[in-house]
Amino acid sequence: MSAGTRSLVLERLERAGRGLGVVFLLALAAGFWIDRAQFFRSYLFGYLFFVGVGVGCLGLAMLNHLTGGLWGVVPRRIHEAAARTLPAMGLAFIPVVLGAASLYSWADLERVAADPLLREKSAYLNLRFFTLRAFAYFTVWGLLAWRLSSWSRLQDRGVDAGRAARLRALSALGLVLLFLTTTFAAIDWAMSLAPHWYSTIYGVLFIVGFVLSALSFTIVLVSRLAAEEPFATALQPVTVHDLGKLLLAFTMLWGYVNFSQFLIIWSGNLSEETPFYLNRMQGGWLALAILLLVFHFALPFALLLSRSLKRRAGALAAVAALMLLMQLLDLFWMIGPDLVSHGEGGVPLRVHWMDLAAALGLGGLWLLLFTRQLRGAALLPVGEPELRELVAARAEAH
Repeated sequence: MSAGTRSLVLERLERAGRGLGVVFLLALAAGFWIDRAQFFRSYLFGYLFFVGVGVGCLGLAMLNHLTGGLWGVVPRRIHEAAARTLPAMGLAFIPVVLGAASLYSWADLERVAADPLLREKSAYLNLRFFTLRAFAYFTVWGLLAWRLSSWSRLQDRGVDAGRAARLRALSALGLVLLFLTTTFAAIDWAMSLAPHWYSTIYGVLFIVGFVLSALSFTIVLVSRLAAEEPFATALQPVTVHDLGKLLLAFTMLWGYVNFSQFLIIWSGNLSEETPFYLNRMQGGWLALAILLLVFHFALPFALLLSRSLKRRAGALAAVAALMLLMQLLDLFWMIGPDLVSHGEGGVPLRVHWMDLAAALGLGGLWLLLFTRQLRGAALLPVGEPELRELVAARAEAH
């Protein structure tokens, strides 16, 4: 949205973000004084989800510069605005560092001294190196988001073939860097909650989940904006269809990588690996796993096979909203048992009120950051030839 452009949808979204952020972050701050350990656990849960949306949107923006297609051109400013929230989210990582001893057993010097395996891993798993790595991740993400969106916005003043080539080259390198940094971030921030356990596919699980969250958010927002200009002119059934096909593809990929990890670990039957699933097949966690299997994979997969559904923005947005909620529950299933037990198991399923406060409060803060970033440019990349031709064709038809 340019400086003079108004969007009632975005204005409502900004107000909702401000309201949720103020109310629930204040509640979360009160929780800090009530139960400090729970505060840090809930904060990490909410934080990882919304960082994931920003990282996923950055990946989608770079993927579109490489592959082309209106599926990524129409929501490009949405992806860029979400990616530009990452530097601010880097500052919001400070509570994770401050609460590391409550979250990670490797950050507790007494536990490290008593555990031979943690002593062996201490060269990598120590608070100073952990903080430096997080700084490196956010630096890479922030620079990619800034450079990508800056060059993209310059295209609105006039298409430059050289600049377009630089955007493709940056995206090619950026996707490699994004894959590596996100993999290591997932290991640092989530897998190291259970430092005795490991999985070589863990980073891929998070990358696929981040893209699914970003794609679901994109579809929901584009659907809401479809009644307003300029989206009312630019958004075509074929573009909605392409977004629906991408959502189906990543839903299938999510099912594939999750089943692959389960099959490899279960068939290997190694004591170093099986605790991950053993801890999630008791105390209510199994019921959550079944819920995810049905509503994160089976039902969306069946619905997204329908061509007519994928061409209707409202119907597709309903499936995407379900996926967004399931992604939040999937993250809770992935890290919830380890947040309390550090991988030792025996933790019943329990949702604390601070988990909800963190998700809503940090979500409100993220939405506020996102909508303000979206004000910095036109809602559509008006310099893109594909988009100009589409808008011109629609104008002629009318």
